[in-house]
Amino acid sequence: MRKIIHISDLHFGRVDDKICSAMLEEIASINPDVVVVSGDLTQRGRSKEYKEARNFLTKISCPKIVVPGNHDIPLFDIFSRFLMPLRRFKKYISEDLDPLYVDSELVVYGINTARSLTWKNGRISIEQIAVIEKEICVLSNEQFKILVTHHPFIPPPGTHGIALVGRSKKALVIIDKCGIDLLLAGHLHYAYSGDVRTYYPLYRRSVISLQAGTAISKRIRAQSQAFNTIVVERNRMEIEIFNWEETKFVSSRKFEYRKKGDEWITT
Repeated sequence: MRKIIHISDLHFGRVDDKICSAMLEEIASINPDVVVVSGDLTQRGRSKEYKEARNFLTKISCPKIVVPGNHDIPLFDIFSRFLMPLRRFKKYISEDLDPLYVDSELVVYGINTARSLTWKNGRISIEQIAVIEKEICVLSNEQFKILVTHHPFIPPPGTHGIALVGRSKKALVIIDKCGIDLLLAGHLHYAYSGDVRTYYPLYRRSVISLQAGTAISKRIRAQSQAFNTIVVERNRMEIEIFNWEETKFVSSRKFEYRKKGDEWITT
């Protein structure tokens, strides 16, 4: 059994300091095996914001998988945006844009979907799909496999016109082949989950997509600040969503999936 905390869209430069402190306390109290940060660490990709994000991350003692988001590419610094889009991410956060965590029970692989040529959309490259196959397909399917992106694979329930991660259909072919069971993302500041086949009905295998809300920023939309906890075993995952309510994070939803054959079924 492994426990994961999934946070996203921190947006340093627009954070609520009180919630930031509470988030660090929650992480320390839960003491997960891995913390996943699915992008948008900064608001505008400025050095000052990256330094604040780095300071936050250094206070988390457990292993971390951190990927960039579209906000982590400088917006107004045109030279950096197009010639060195993630130079500051590499300087202050990590040189590794496609980080991998592996232990005897768990595989978590993060890939960068942020692109300088788009304002907010993202995509997976053909080269990244090949690397997923090379790195993850060779690992045992007895390990629970997770893929992390900033941009989501499926939209929130009941919505239309949401830009999803580009080349998702091509990526899902390899996700299926490699036995990946869970996709983690952010971007929309909205916590939700679902089977990828609700959006890709011809896809063969059940894979769960889980998005996180904005963890600590003031840039809330339909939901308050939130984070996810995930407990995984080979054929079971338990997901709990915590939302900020005035002075603390409170559990708002908890649900479980169990795997029967190729199907993830909610219980």
